[in-house]
Amino acid sequence: MATTASSPPLHILVREPEGFSLWNGPPFANGQPSVKLDRTPCTSTMFSTDGSRLMVIRSDSVVGVYDRSNFKEIRNFEIPNLVTAALSPCGTYLQTFQKSSTPQEKNVILWKVESGESVYQLLQKNITKTTWPSIRFSSDEAVACRLATNEIQFFDGCDFSKGFKYRLRVPGIAAVELSKTPGSHIAAFVPESKGVPASVQIFACREDQQSQPVARRSFFRCSSVQLHWNYGSTGLLVVVQSDVDKTNQSYYGESKLNYLTTDGAHEGLVPLRKEGPIHDVQWSYSGSEFAVVYGFMPAKATIFDKKCNPLLELGTGPYNTIRWNPKGKFICLAGFGNLPGDMAFWDYREKKQLGATKAECSVTSEWSPNGCYFMTATTAPRLQIDNCIKIFHHNGSLFFKKMFDKLYQAEWKQESPESFGEVAELIKSIDSLKVEEQKPQGQTARSSQNSAKVTSTNMPAQKPAAYRPPHAKNAATVQAELFGESSSSKTLSKNALRNKKKREKQREKKAAEAGSALSDS
Repeated sequence: MATTASSPPLHILVREPEGFSLWNGPPFANGQPSVKLDRTPCTSTMFSTDGSRLMVIRSDSVVGVYDRSNFKEIRNFEIPNLVTAALSPCGTYLQTFQKSSTPQEKNVILWKVESGESVYQLLQKNITKTTWPSIRFSSDEAVACRLATNEIQFFDGCDFSKGFKYRLRVPGIAAVELSKTPGSHIAAFVPESKGVPASVQIFACREDQQSQPVARRSFFRCSSVQLHWNYGSTGLLVVVQSDVDKTNQSYYGESKLNYLTTDGAHEGLVPLRKEGPIHDVQWSYSGSEFAVVYGFMPAKATIFDKKCNPLLELGTGPYNTIRWNPKGKFICLAGFGNLPGDMAFWDYREKKQLGATKAECSVTSEWSPNGCYFMTATTAPRLQIDNCIKIFHHNGSLFFKKMFDKLYQAEWKQESPESFGEVAELIKSIDSLKVEEQKPQGQTARSSQNSAKVTSTNMPAQKPAAYRPPHAKNAATVQAELFGESSSSKTLSKNALRNKKKREKQREKKAAEAGSALSDS
């Protein structure tokens, strides 16, 4: 277990229209983040799963790969007609997809980053979320596989020169999900066809164990599935989605949550206590529990163990998102998208709620690698206004906020949770830093702090201003012009000031005339 002193620093990647920059993560000195890497022009960026390398795509179809130790470019690749690219989990390989100039041209290329050489090529007509990346890796890159027509092809993750080693025939297969840690099993989805129900099957990745699936589950009324492996590769959650809800309770179709284990101990539905759609599912980092947000609004949230026994009820509310921190201690239950942004923070080990807040219009959200901070971001093109980054403490209190004219991406640089100490120790060290920063320097500092406290305490909370349509923004000025009401000169236009001066001169003239008339009489 790493100590607090030896824990790696946090970093935040921020991408704007001009390019991306890298910030030093919290806790911030003087309340503001410092820049680790200055802004670099790009159109897209992506960290490898372990955070060891950063891929940067530029507008001239050049892909650069940066090393995390010094954030210097170690190699770049010029790829004509580039469409997209992806890094392998450890950053060893770069996979690129480009438009084909001829029908038989191999347009998916796997590059070795260190040497810059092409190690494997294949032809793929198009890409979707289920077919990209074309070659999938386990977390340690020991196992690699590819979805082909009616089969899965397996490679040696260290040597692609001989092509695929063996294949697994699965007629009608449409999607696969390789278990990550370790890469011991693979899940295959076969959609409905000619009255035959859809199915998800789990196979062992070893060639000598692939004769029969170790687990299988069939579904009627299934249009698509989401496959979620746990850490340890012992359990698979399957969210089955149907485009049509035959009960007519939902316009968006219906969904069910199924659970399969690699030892065959469980193959069936997860017993949920409320009807409605499955909004979100996430495994804990230990792989021993999973959390589900489900049901018609207000949705319900429950944590289950590996045997589908409920462990903790997180209540109901306008929620559709759940995020489990990497250390397994804190949980954020939130409602994003078309929901108002409510967030509830829980301590899972203590079984209690720590706090609640809001992060309206959030597009992305994630815990920091050390599990102490929670970051939300409002990004374009999903939302073109009010783009911002918000960072919260583990209990929901706001730690940092920054607005942007336009923000495309904000994410933590990934680190292994084992490289950090226990969350409780990290929180204590962060609190000690706060105390040192707020410690008064002499009597003057103490008195200024006390006055600042009194001011902030006595100041009433400012209510949000009411919406005013554009045509009514100058209503006060127009009213002052028409009726001669007093108004601050800073808010009056030039014409209004001119008219005001004329009226004042007229009043003075009338007053002078009246005074002369009285003196004559």
